[in-house]
Amino acid sequence: MALSTAIIAVVAAISTMYLGKFSSRTIMAQSQETDQWAFYQAKSIKAHTFSLQKERMELDMMAQGKALPVDVAQKYRDAIAGYEKTVKRYDTEKEEIKKKAEELAAQKTLSQERGGNFGYGLIFLQIAVMLSSISAITKKPPLWYLGLFSAAVGTVFALNGFYLFFKF
Repeated sequence: MALSTAIIAVVAAISTMYLGKFSSRTIMAQSQETDQWAFYQAKSIKAHTFSLQKERMELDMMAQGKALPVDVAQKYRDAIAGYEKTVKRYDTEKEEIKKKAEELAAQKTLSQERGGNFGYGLIFLQIAVMLSSISAITKKPPLWYLGLFSAAVGTVFALNGFYLFFKF
């Protein structure tokens, strides 16, 4: 009984360590994902600003029509082309940022699932330690058997935290 309780306690300690590890990973991934979406939004705002400026210059060119000197018209066309190129660059960068944010979201979800399994495992393992301890004090073997069953359930959850056999 004492040996099984010690083994259960060791498995509970390992579950605690991995629960903390995956909880930290979840928080880090959430923070990084939020940063990426803020970066995405900043790029969107910049692209929109350049797009508006391009549109304004096009309208200015159309409004002035043939009265616009050739060299000035060329400067307008060059500036418009530059704005268009910048907008395309921001759109490409936004796609890369979006992809990274979505990868971080997937990492966060995976860490949450794993951490949750270790959490459930830890609960059952702590119950097992408590039942085994009470059984040792009261000399009632049925409590120890119930503790072993709880330890088995906790171990399954802990293993699921490593391998993700099943989701719920």
